[in-house]
Amino acid sequence: MVARSEESRQAILKSTLKLLGVGARRGTTIQKLTIEAIAKQAGVSKSTIYRWWDNKAAVVIDAFVSEYLTHTPVREDVPFEVALREHVAAVVHQYAGLDGKLVAQLIAEAQYDPAAMQEFHERFWLGRRAAVEALIRRGIDEGVVRSDAEPGMLANLAYAPIYLRLLLHDGPLDAKFAGEIVELALHGIGLRSNALEGSSAG
Repeated sequence: MVARSEESRQAILKSTLKLLGVGARRGTTIQKLTIEAIAKQAGVSKSTIYRWWDNKAAVVIDAFVSEYLTHTPVREDVPFEVALREHVAAVVHQYAGLDGKLVAQLIAEAQYDPAAMQEFHERFWLGRRAAVEALIRRGIDEGVVRSDAEPGMLANLAYAPIYLRLLLHDGPLDAKFAGEIVELALHGIGLRSNALEGSSAG
């Protein structure tokens, strides 16, 4: 029974992604997607879907997370800077494709649907930020991030430019951009100490 339930759950998640266009040339938007359509595609009843999820946003987010997390790991087997660079590069790469479109639609829908916003926070955002905060704490322990840095703020600094560019389309989501984000997060916008010394000497 447990195996069959999990099989149904996975079918629902895969069907949701298929309807949204993952692995296909085109799909529907999150706004137009319905629980009825998901149930029909998965071959289950609507009540089966509501057994695990309270609303459409929760289904979509879990389906997205199942696809997204495998492509954007926060590695623990490499030094902090390597892990940060790889993670940011992976996020930028994923958001340049369909994953980015799905997240943008989720964020848009959440602006007028408090339940969708709560689902987005609880099922996706808080977990992702916590993973990066843990990575930054490891950087502090490794002595490559200053000890007075606030992990939550640095995590926001790493993610904010990605979401800004994703939502406003003010530039490409590419490898160059990913590298610039990490450099800014690691080194900030302050003048180098030798530049400050030169200024005071003048």
